[in-house]
Amino acid sequence: METASCSILFTLCSSSIINTAKYSPTPKTHLCLFPTLSSTFPRNFKFPGKSLHFNRFTTASSSLSSASDQNPLRELSVLLEVEGVLMDVYRLGNRQAFNIAFQKLGLDCANWTEPIYLDLVRKSAGDEERMLILYFNRIGWPTSLPTSEKGTFMKSVLREKKSALDDFVLSKSLPLRPGVTDFIDDAYNEGVPVVILTAYSKSGDKIARSIIEKLGHERISKIKIVGNEEVEQSFYGQLVLGQGVTSGLDEQLAKEATKAASAEKQRIAEEVASMLKLSVEIDTNTTESLQKIVAALRAGAEYAGEPVYNCVLIAGSQSGVAGAERIGMPCVVLRSSLTSRAEFPSAFAIMDGFGGADLTISKLRHKRPS
Repeated sequence: METASCSILFTLCSSSIINTAKYSPTPKTHLCLFPTLSSTFPRNFKFPGKSLHFNRFTTASSSLSSASDQNPLRELSVLLEVEGVLMDVYRLGNRQAFNIAFQKLGLDCANWTEPIYLDLVRKSAGDEERMLILYFNRIGWPTSLPTSEKGTFMKSVLREKKSALDDFVLSKSLPLRPGVTDFIDDAYNEGVPVVILTAYSKSGDKIARSIIEKLGHERISKIKIVGNEEVEQSFYGQLVLGQGVTSGLDEQLAKEATKAASAEKQRIAEEVASMLKLSVEIDTNTTESLQKIVAALRAGAEYAGEPVYNCVLIAGSQSGVAGAERIGMPCVVLRSSLTSRAEFPSAFAIMDGFGGADLTISKLRHKRPS
């Protein structure tokens, strides 16, 4: 049933693309096939699965075909996460933020030294709730805490930790990862669109954008930032997340969209269960989180003007890697303090940083999977 639904959606959407005389943005309340492409990407753009091209320098179809034929390299777009990629936030302040949270909650016996913190990160693969469970199982839980309230207690700790980390990032002059600005500049000079994803940032959109600001105004003008609003305005966001579906499509398409979305949600849940090796009932919040990541990745590909298989996600998180694997987007992991010992079997490369022997645009062009 799922295949049939997706087939119907593809047919209807494809016909809309073919019959559209020109691209023009529409209000947020209406369905639009693709968002406005930034004029800062100086190269040909190819819409997924179609022969339609867009070029900011010329509109002659013969010139477009000629330019495409002369380019022996496959098209490429780069999607960047924020935490762990633009900045190693967790190396710079996460441990200290946990200790501030412990102090605010009156947990005087709890203090994470660097060796303790790194050991917890290694054993939990960076899962912060798991880190708390391991730690308090080791030293003992607060005596006044009922067993049934451990979940609420951990949420309180993580909430205070996030607040402390946000303050730390906003108030301190924390550096970007070495080489990231050169990487973005090289991408622009070679005509490779760069999209930075803030929609599923663990620190939230505000903190993620404050990190992006460190790139400088001129550099930011050459990239596209995809947050929650951009995801909602994307074709995938409107169709699957329900934004504008009924107003932009007929009733039958809306029904098919609902069926496809339900089927996708079930697949995502099964993926999460398999990934975490769970034999218990799956938490729907986790499922929705992965669905949000998938939506952000697909939206990022739309804004870059490429199908997902021509995009490469530079990830610093396990969740980003899972989302990329879910939709078949090639993924490179950039190791950070949070993922230094984690394993990423679905990533086609794992790098320690930008530039030199590590991650460069040239390596992405020639070594990504076919």
